[in-house]
Amino acid sequence: MAYRIRPSEPLTQEIRAVAEKQLGRAVTLLEEQPDGQHKAIHDARKRFKRVRALYRLIEPDAKAFRKVENARIRDIAKSLSTARDATALIETTEYLVSDATSAEEIAALTFASNALIERRDRIVADETDLEEKITAAIAEGRAAIDALQTLDLGDSAAKAAKCLGKAWRKQRNAAASALAACHAQPEADVFHELRKSGQIYWMHLSLLRDLWPSAMRAKHDDAKVLVEILGHEHDLSVLTQLINEQPELFGDGDTMARLLGAVISKQQALRHQALRMADSVFADDGEEESRIIAMLWKAAAAS
Repeated sequence: MAYRIRPSEPLTQEIRAVAEKQLGRAVTLLEEQPDGQHKAIHDARKRFKRVRALYRLIEPDAKAFRKVENARIRDIAKSLSTARDATALIETTEYLVSDATSAEEIAALTFASNALIERRDRIVADETDLEEKITAAIAEGRAAIDALQTLDLGDSAAKAAKCLGKAWRKQRNAAASALAACHAQPEADVFHELRKSGQIYWMHLSLLRDLWPSAMRAKHDDAKVLVEILGHEHDLSVLTQLINEQPELFGDGDTMARLLGAVISKQQALRHQALRMADSVFADDGEEESRIIAMLWKAAAAS
């Protein structure tokens, strides 16, 4: 089943079907690892993130279920994050090379990339319990699938519409707060919150795209661009933190100064770009948008 929920079917049935598909695919990836272990982990974690976004949509009518299952899936993904997080830093230095302004800056970025590759390889070598973590993740993924049988949202279209409207409103309010914080105090943690809000909005637009295909598609595409910008910004924040915590990894003073210069310059540009994009993505009134979502669901279910 595609990553969407249909108003023509009972909401419980749709949530179960989408979650089971995503969780089942994640389990299969971890079991079979068709493109290697680390690619399987990376792709499985994407599936887990989709399920967590899905469960946010039903939180108003399934608070206990969402709390337990969100924690379960969050912990599964976190247990498998070590190597992927280390690899993301390598990709970040490679991303910076395209904007390098001198041969010296390229050399500094190349030095950092090589140091991060060595760091990643040490982390992977030291993570001797990865197979056990994967086995545990598979078991918990299957348990998450089994838990779907306990979910019951009722079959009332009006009740489902109200639930989705409330969830949409909550997420739009969170996005508005995060965006205001970014304008007021542009620091890493608030941009990270905006990124999470953008990711949730992007996934929710995908899930409910059948309600208003043309408008949802445009909003979805813009939200995806915002998430990509904020993803790069977040990676740069993580890299800055590592530089501050382990400066010995990154060479002499001149090399580190060039590296930090490249990071700060790109991060500032990304933040400006993200704020402009976010102002556009979240321009529509959240209360009105939530009301429309509920109205469209109810109307589509009735037809």
